[in-house]
Amino acid sequence: MSGRKKLASIHITGTAWFILCVGYVGVIALRQAGVKWWILFSLTGHGILIAFMLISLYLFAIFRGISSSQKLKVEHPLTCTTQYALFYVATPFLGAVAGYLGMLGVDTVGRLLLGIALGTLATTFLVWVIVDPFIGLLEMFLPDSRRHRSLRLARVKAEREQKQRDSQRLLAEISERESSERRQWQELMKPQAEKLAALLVVDGSDYKQAGHEAAGIGAGAWQIGGLNCMRELRDMAMALCRDKYKEKDIVDYIAFWWDGIGSWRSPSIG
Repeated sequence: MSGRKKLASIHITGTAWFILCVGYVGVIALRQAGVKWWILFSLTGHGILIAFMLISLYLFAIFRGISSSQKLKVEHPLTCTTQYALFYVATPFLGAVAGYLGMLGVDTVGRLLLGIALGTLATTFLVWVIVDPFIGLLEMFLPDSRRHRSLRLARVKAEREQKQRDSQRLLAEISERESSERRQWQELMKPQAEKLAALLVVDGSDYKQAGHEAAGIGAGAWQIGGLNCMRELRDMAMALCRDKYKEKDIVDYIAFWWDGIGSWRSPSIG
């Protein structure tokens, strides 16, 4: 088993011991307040579920910190050491030992267990909530730590700005390529667009024949540039038709004539 897995195992056990001590102290406090046992037992099921959720969230956050490289050894020369990590995860057990030593000579087992539990709670709170953040804060003010952190943040900022520039350049290249394709399609398919524009105003008797001709034009556009080319050709035809036949109401038959050509699908009705 690797050192990191050993630390994780110790941390799981220590956290379970810490939660057990919290529960024990809570039960003793409720009993001393006069709460009956049957009320405590009725709360046990919900308490176990809540404790399980809290422990899961806590362990997830802790293991992200242990398994990730968020702390750099250069910036945190003490808290990144194996010795400190072992001290950190073993804190609940050290607190239990301190509580036991502090209760030597008591006359009842209940008081001894309560002393061990309180020692665990007090030591764990002191180290995890006060001492560890304070030490981490002090490490950040060390000259080497401050210098390395400044360089690291500057490097991260430069990399982020470079990625933004690369993304903008890529978007610009894509936009330019699409514009170039549209210009080529407009020059190449202007005759087809004019034919489609004329087909849009045919009489009802010629509608079926117009649909066949439009389908052939659409298939050619699909072969040239796919769906985008078909859309461009359709927009050109509609614009030409509206400009030429301003007095007529233009119906977009093309959307239905091209249904099934390539990936073109006609709009749903109703």
